[in-house]
Amino acid sequence: MDYQYLLELFCGGVVKGSLYALIALGYTMVYGIIQLINFAHGEIYMIGAFVAFIVAGILTFSGYSGLSVLLLAAIVSVLYVAAYGFTLEKIAYRPLRHAPRLSPLISAIGASIFLTNYVQLVQTPDFLPFPELIPEFEFMADISSLLSSADLVILVVTALTMIALTVLIKFTRIGKAMRATQQDMIMARLVGINVDRVISWTFIIGSILAAIAGVLIGSRSGQINAAIGFMAGIKAFTAAVLGGIGNIPGAVLGGLLLGIAETFGAGYISSAYEDVFAFALLVIVLTLRPAGLLGKATKQKV
Repeated sequence: MDYQYLLELFCGGVVKGSLYALIALGYTMVYGIIQLINFAHGEIYMIGAFVAFIVAGILTFSGYSGLSVLLLAAIVSVLYVAAYGFTLEKIAYRPLRHAPRLSPLISAIGASIFLTNYVQLVQTPDFLPFPELIPEFEFMADISSLLSSADLVILVVTALTMIALTVLIKFTRIGKAMRATQQDMIMARLVGINVDRVISWTFIIGSILAAIAGVLIGSRSGQINAAIGFMAGIKAFTAAVLGGIGNIPGAVLGGLLLGIAETFGAGYISSAYEDVFAFALLVIVLTLRPAGLLGKATKQKV
């Protein structure tokens, strides 16, 4: 057995899974609080990548380069996309808060289609080259066969982001309000929690995570276009369901397993069936555990 090749596939799967997990967290946070599948979340990720592309292009043209450009592009992307997430919730979802559950779902699909076509018209439907912003680190020479400098940056940024999210959810005031709203929205209102503000913050935080993923994926892949949000959104939603939709650790676990399954399937069988491996894993897990790996089955009173 070629253990070197096995380790390379594992590292590649963890990198890919980390990116899926970042996007999946947005799905699972929104669903956990208002039981809504935000199908426009993939497009939020795509817009984050485009904003970073534009900012990075301007800075590169002005003579700047390296990680400072990546950092500035990420900051602008996060702020811009956070505003998008806030606006999306206000316009597409809040007016339908008490409507039949099918209505906000249709609104989410409509928002997804609108954002994709909007970016295609404003930018272009073609692939655009994303600037190379991550230099090769000298200390990576010994492990370059396992991880590139871009992979290392992705792993570090993803880990720090997830740690920050955990601290926010567990120890901050808004995090405690989010947990209370998830448990019982009516009781949360009765004890004085501004539920509408909590939901807005949930969309903002989820959008920020998607923007970070967009910047990282653009830097790693070297190209973006207006359609990248669709498949990334589907994969991230699959990861969220795999781990247990509404469960934050489950979204991380689901993303990692999905990335590893795809990488090993592509490495040992064929990259042409990469998507097949991902959805086959989902079918197998849901057959054995319908609520997902870390999800809990809920009982409805009738």
